[in-house]
Amino acid sequence: MNQPLKHLPLRAYDIESIRADFPILHTRMHDRPLVYLDNAATCQKPAVTIAAEKHYYEALNANIHRGVHLLSQQATDAYEASREAVRALMNAPSTQDIIFTRGATEGINLVAQSWGRSTLKPGDEILVTHMEHHSNIVPWQLLCEQTGAVLKVVPIDDDGVLDLSTLDQLLTERTKLFGMVHVSNALGTVNPVAELIRRAHAVGALALVDGAQAIAHTAVDVQALDCDFYVFSAHKLYGPTGVGVLYGRHSLLEKMPPWQGGGDMISLVRFTGSRWNHLPYKFEAGTPNIAGGVALLSAIEYVNALGYDAIAAHEADLLDYATSQAEAFDGLRIVGKAPGKVSILSFVMDGVHPHDIGTILDMEGVAIRTGHHCAMPVMERYGIPATARASFALYNTRAEVDALFAALTKVVKLFRG
Repeated sequence: MNQPLKHLPLRAYDIESIRADFPILHTRMHDRPLVYLDNAATCQKPAVTIAAEKHYYEALNANIHRGVHLLSQQATDAYEASREAVRALMNAPSTQDIIFTRGATEGINLVAQSWGRSTLKPGDEILVTHMEHHSNIVPWQLLCEQTGAVLKVVPIDDDGVLDLSTLDQLLTERTKLFGMVHVSNALGTVNPVAELIRRAHAVGALALVDGAQAIAHTAVDVQALDCDFYVFSAHKLYGPTGVGVLYGRHSLLEKMPPWQGGGDMISLVRFTGSRWNHLPYKFEAGTPNIAGGVALLSAIEYVNALGYDAIAAHEADLLDYATSQAEAFDGLRIVGKAPGKVSILSFVMDGVHPHDIGTILDMEGVAIRTGHHCAMPVMERYGIPATARASFALYNTRAEVDALFAALTKVVKLFRG
């Protein structure tokens, strides 16, 4: 099923060989070479992952967990092999603790609607940080409306760092869950999630970590973190869209009621009542994105073959290089200056709206993201409507950073003469 990787674990970070593995990087946009710097929105896919999804449809296409025929068994084995790869990637205790979802967003909503609606009561509190993606804000707002719970927020400072001095007042016996982003998608801030989890547990609260931006840049060990829930999306780990992961502490998942009903999440159905399937299938109603789930294995293998240490070192060099150019660029202001940040350079330019920046850069073949990045409270904190955001991945180069700033120079000429 899964073809061997083109590259074995590398002794040196061979960027040209790596780039050769990603077909889309060799396309042209507006008759210019594509410079793809929108990786915080979604990463591009290596050929092995594209091939794995194609191979599923050509050779393994069958529904899983239900059929006794060989094709169904082979599809099931491939899908469950991917679950085991996710378990190993996160160092989860068991594959029963790995729930496949449509993405990180669905994972958070699952926790909110299953654990939250069955647990919270008026006056209970949910704590989040000021730098959360909307996916880790809105589900809790909906839950508060449904249960009478209250949403509280940990503030951030001018550099985009959490103000931990407020935790003693915000984390109390009323706090039932602390939802925290591992890496901010708008700022690049890396939060001290291990400390935050420990502080949450000290008052009896659960801890949920949104790892959508972290999983492609750093190794994640859920047992070492001691988190109760951890979510991420496959498409930000060089995998397919429409696939996500929720890790949950086994004892919590066992007690949580199903969120959705349907096929495969039951062991018995009668009109007088039903019994639920065992974990993880209790939370996986209906036919999933089987092809995407199978292909995720190849994406994980690809990242493991390069190694997180090598990836992190390469991306840190790119961010340092880009930051030094940004700091020297007249009229450009970086938004988010946390020490130890990763992958993301968000900025504004005097007299130019971020959408205009993005449009002009697109004509130069440079793809960045502009807007509020599904983090409107962050924009409000800095008194700006939006930022331009360049975000880096394992296949980006210094030459592409140079192309970014060459294009920004054209922006200046157009708007300032």
